[in-house]
Amino acid sequence: MLRIGHGYDLHRLEPLAPDGAGRPFVLGGVSIAHDRGPVGHSDGDALLHAITDAILGALGEPDIGQLFPDNDPQWKGADSAVFLNEATRRMRARGFELVNLDATIICERPKIGPAKAGMRAHLARLLGCTETLVNLKGKTHEKVDAVGEGRAIEVHVVALLSSGTSANGR
Repeated sequence: MLRIGHGYDLHRLEPLAPDGAGRPFVLGGVSIAHDRGPVGHSDGDALLHAITDAILGALGEPDIGQLFPDNDPQWKGADSAVFLNEATRRMRARGFELVNLDATIICERPKIGPAKAGMRAHLARLLGCTETLVNLKGKTHEKVDAVGEGRAIEVHVVALLSSGTSANGR
């Protein structure tokens, strides 16, 4: 059986503290030097949030906001890997494995190309699969709207799951 899920996340980017409310810029679990950072209750990792929702969506499970509400102090500043680990645990408990994951990261800055290999490797470790199953694309928003003006980051993810035992590329 195949199941497909779509995940989406958007975070406002602001100057880093003490000049603003931005947290250090972490994407796909990798720290990236940038003068702005995401505003969020957890660490604001938009890529991990979107992947989590894609997997949960494929399973027909509650979304990240229902499982880890942003008004719960327990998740304040939390490493978003915790959320992805729970989605992955639920996936495996239901007998599914990742077939592949395709993510589009949309931001003007920072450029994600230099960090892409590190993000793919980290994501493969978190997901328990080979890097060949994880694809990342960086796009800009051509200076249009908040994303294009560098005031936000947007991520779309599609995840395909299979109940077959050889789907994880191991």
